[in-house]
Amino acid sequence: MSLLTDELRAMIGQQVHYPAREPMGRASIRYFALAIDDDNPVYRDEAYARAAGHADVIAPPTLVCETCQTADRQPDADGYIGHDWHLPVGNSRLIRAGNDYSFERPVLASDWISATWTLESMVEKPSSRGGTQLFVQSVARYTDAEGKLVATNRETLVIQPLGTAG
Repeated sequence: MSLLTDELRAMIGQQVHYPAREPMGRASIRYFALAIDDDNPVYRDEAYARAAGHADVIAPPTLVCETCQTADRQPDADGYIGHDWHLPVGNSRLIRAGNDYSFERPVLASDWISATWTLESMVEKPSSRGGTQLFVQSVARYTDAEGKLVATNRETLVIQPLGTAG
């Protein structure tokens, strides 16, 4: 039985846009830098950031891709508020298989960043444990208030059926 159903195929090409709700903010940047144990002063000291050629404190590169700054949702049962395609695949496990980031410019604390996610492809492949698994490729494009691209996150997820399905 194929994991890649007509219902899933119909989802390919879908887009979801998350408009900026507020500026990125110095506090978010500072707390993220602390969480990733990066004490670079350009993330917390405005004078240092300006001396380094920036108009404001800048964000660690993956902050824009790895947080849910643009999410306007209630947490799900697991506490997750980020983007989710809600793929109709029952009795399965979702594995984050990789991300490929590209950054056009540093994100400033004063930037209003919006995200647009596109579901690019789904491919069924054999699993090394028998059966099949589904590879899901999405791309998120992050833009500033002027619509200029600041970062891209190409994400691969793997859906593996549990039990005897697949």
